[in-house]
Amino acid sequence: MSQRERRRPRSDSNLEKWTPKTRLGRMVLEGQITSIQGIMQEGLKIKEVEIIDILMPDLRDEVIDINLVQKQTDAGERTRFRAIVVVGNEQGMIGLGLGKAARVRNAIEKGVRNAKLNLYPIARGCGSWECGCGENHSLPFIVKGRSGSVQVTLKPGPKGLGLVAGETAKVILRLAGIKDCWSKSTGATRTKASFSLATFEALKNTSKVMTPKDWAM
Repeated sequence: MSQRERRRPRSDSNLEKWTPKTRLGRMVLEGQITSIQGIMQEGLKIKEVEIIDILMPDLRDEVIDINLVQKQTDAGERTRFRAIVVVGNEQGMIGLGLGKAARVRNAIEKGVRNAKLNLYPIARGCGSWECGCGENHSLPFIVKGRSGSVQVTLKPGPKGLGLVAGETAKVILRLAGIKDCWSKSTGATRTKASFSLATFEALKNTSKVMTPKDWAM
């Protein structure tokens, strides 16, 4: 496990102090809702990160990039840290978040929080003509995502191929549960923020197309 990657188990002590501010939060705390899938299928907006902590205690997070950003204000130059964080359960749930703060630790914590609130389900499958095993080791079809000048194209790969992608994309794909995949990227791919967001958008697009498997459900 990477030094930047951590399994964050549910903190019962923190949740005991949690007082939900939304109706959805109260329903989760009282045990009326026990599945994150049900919330997402209903299209409900999750506004409290504690909901994710209760329903998905197995999420892992990894810091993709930490950068120093400066902003000129009337009071002078303001320096802060920006952290890009990805969270996932390696089973089809992925989230990406950015956090800014005066300290690195606080920036990472904000990034983790935002990533959890941006959690998104993706579709997995075996869309490679070279494989056809029917398992959820890759993507069901080709998807594209764009952020700024960066465009990322993800293509299904045969079982055993691995992740043919840049290091940033590999982290996101692995935490999403994608084991085999081809990728192609264009634009300013050295900009990790745009590259990360483009990869995330591509994965989100897997859930925007109905497949024969979906119609059978």
